[in-house]
Amino acid sequence: MKYIKQFAVILAITFIGEICKYYIPLPIPSGIYGLVFLFLGLNFHIIKLTQVENAADFLIQIMPLMFIPAAVGLLESKSALIALLAPVIAAIIICTPVIMAISGVVTQKLIKKENKIHE
Repeated sequence: MKYIKQFAVILAITFIGEICKYYIPLPIPSGIYGLVFLFLGLNFHIIKLTQVENAADFLIQIMPLMFIPAAVGLLESKSALIALLAPVIAAIIICTPVIMAISGVVTQKLIKKENKIHE
């Protein structure tokens, strides 16, 4: 019964996200609205962690299974994806080192700032 109540809370928040997607004309997926509402609810203690914790743990455990339909969809549309292969590979080759460099610089600055605070 505990799991059903927790799933009901998560589904209610997801439904609120669906309603927001319908009424707010922004290109934001309804799942993002739901995640933001869940985050805000947990952050401001509107929703207690115990109200969703077990169901959320279960959903995280089965998350890899949720990617199977998406992967199958990609395999079915591989002819359309082959045309995009070169630009995607180029973007990966260019963006990966840039992101790594920026992340390293930001991390080093944050570590130095934290060390100054502790001194």
